[in-house]
Amino acid sequence: MDVKIPTTVNVDLANERRKGNINILELTHFLDGGEEKTNERKDLENFFLSDGQFLDKIPADYLSHKEKYEIAVEKSCMLFRKIKEYQERKGTGSSVSLFSSVLGGMLGSALIKNSTPFSLHYVMFLPTILGQASEDQQYHWLTRAWNFEILGTYAQTELGHGTFIRGLETEAHYDATNEEFVLNSPTLTSFKWWPGGLGQTCNYAIVVAQLHTQGKCHGIHPFIVQLRDEETHMPLPGIKIGEIGSKLGMNTVNNGYLGFKNVRIPRANMLMKNAQVLKDGTYVKAKNEKLTYGTMIFVRVSLVKNVAAAFLAKAVTIATRYSAVRRQSQMKPGEREPQILDYKTQQYKLFPAIATSVALRFSADWLWDIYNSVNADLDRGNMEGLPELHAMSCCLKAVSTSDAANFIEICRRSCGGHGYMNSSNFPNTYGMVTAAETYEGENTVLYLQTARFLIKAWNQLKSGSSVTSTVSYLNQHNAARSKYSHSLDSLLTAYQQVSAGLIRVSAEMIDSKTRSGMSPEDAWNQASILLVQAAEAHCRAFIVETFIKVLRTAPLSPALLSVLSQLCELYAIFFLLNSSGNFLLHSNVNSPADIAQIQSRLVQLLEEFRPNAVSTVDAFDIRDEILDSPLGAWDGNVYERLFIEANKSPLNQEPVNRSFHTHIKPFLRSNL
Repeated sequence: MDVKIPTTVNVDLANERRKGNINILELTHFLDGGEEKTNERKDLENFFLSDGQFLDKIPADYLSHKEKYEIAVEKSCMLFRKIKEYQERKGTGSSVSLFSSVLGGMLGSALIKNSTPFSLHYVMFLPTILGQASEDQQYHWLTRAWNFEILGTYAQTELGHGTFIRGLETEAHYDATNEEFVLNSPTLTSFKWWPGGLGQTCNYAIVVAQLHTQGKCHGIHPFIVQLRDEETHMPLPGIKIGEIGSKLGMNTVNNGYLGFKNVRIPRANMLMKNAQVLKDGTYVKAKNEKLTYGTMIFVRVSLVKNVAAAFLAKAVTIATRYSAVRRQSQMKPGEREPQILDYKTQQYKLFPAIATSVALRFSADWLWDIYNSVNADLDRGNMEGLPELHAMSCCLKAVSTSDAANFIEICRRSCGGHGYMNSSNFPNTYGMVTAAETYEGENTVLYLQTARFLIKAWNQLKSGSSVTSTVSYLNQHNAARSKYSHSLDSLLTAYQQVSAGLIRVSAEMIDSKTRSGMSPEDAWNQASILLVQAAEAHCRAFIVETFIKVLRTAPLSPALLSVLSQLCELYAIFFLLNSSGNFLLHSNVNSPADIAQIQSRLVQLLEEFRPNAVSTVDAFDIRDEILDSPLGAWDGNVYERLFIEANKSPLNQEPVNRSFHTHIKPFLRSNL
């Protein structure tokens, strides 16, 4: 059957667009940060996506692991040349932000489906040099890296240790006689494990290792290490290197393992912007050891916006458009099958996901602004903002990646069997996001890092000291509970009360356990479930507060303000009902009657937002090439696109597969 895609838009989807009362372009500009930013993004997308050399000749699902990698390398080289061409066209110099925009977000996923093995060169290798290398080191290494003379990665995580980086086992012993560091992997668990591009791609790495000099260990420090010969690409002596194998997703990142046996590097290869080792082996301590964590904070900040919020937006766009096109069952006997978007259960799956994507985007913008501000302060020697930035980057990374992964899976299931197909792009999208729940800090561990900041703030408050802005609501923890009312302010108060209540209960439990003779470490472990809940509650209170601030400060039309207010309230109510026990215990939502009213309001919000569902995801302005899904294409011609995708299977290129003659036919005639 010869199937072609109609030139017209699906009638149901066209009707949905007529129902909406918001200015789609207004919302697009607002989410992008202004009309100029939208135009810049569109120009970037047009430049890369209009180039046919990035089109797949065969869908990646039908290729071997090795073939996928080799094509990804070929495309990556084309992509880097294309980026240089774009820079020359725009008259701009090399920029980490440009490479991050192309490689690290949704555009990159459209060009190279399972991610590029070059990504860590620009996402981590270069930012680490910029943040932790001395001026002389920056001049040497950045010149080589920008000119594509070398490809680098960032090797921190080991087979036996990940988030607990103080426990890393790789050793770098300083030999003062030769002014060299000697690197060793003393155990199997000390092998570096997971760095992207490490397997077969990169020839240099920033290696995080335990620094030993003059008989003393000074903790982890970063070193630039050559891994492969620049001419032959063969591993250098003492280097044991390879790929770790196939994964749930991101299978062309070329994640690798790395071990050392008496590998010598010059003293100058230790990054020395902060701590230093002098020629005689004298160790000069950094002004603040936390400065060495700058790269991880940078990546966490990027993950919230470029991965969690962005890929969730992709998933809800696909699922919402499909739900407008798909008709299923009969709500009333004899009537036409309704759009599944009309079912309240479907709305409950999708609309909170839309609200979450928008909420995460606003919080990501705040986090990015604070990151840049604190980074500027650090350059001036002011480190006051670092603890708060670290705490918020930890919990926002954890909440955003967890929420995005959960909602992407909900979006997949909301599309029924078609969502299970690889061509829907849900599996690849889920694989990209759920990976982020672990890398750059496992989420539970990150919650506990935020919890340390919160407990410290609580104790400061008890002693009469002031606290920073993100925890200033703790000043009201003793205030009398006001009666809950249906307003954003009342919801925000409830969230802050829950966070304060969980912080208080956690602190009191730790205090009680330690006063009874338990060690502080064991007391912390006993309270860790509450501490994780406190960190998540703190983060959600922050997300709600940020959303409300945006609504009250941004110049929005009445129609758009109304829709975004619905999404803000929907976000707050959805997660309130998911944790109703804590709200009943700690907040002004303190009765079953309050919960019943909130449940009714949830259904009402779904009804109010329904006419603008498709318009809202349209305003995310994600091109079909980036969505890469027959279910979510702008024209809504789902079934024709699904049929065309199915016929790309190699098994459909011949009417009879050879296995019929070699196995099936003899089997059928064998009579067993």
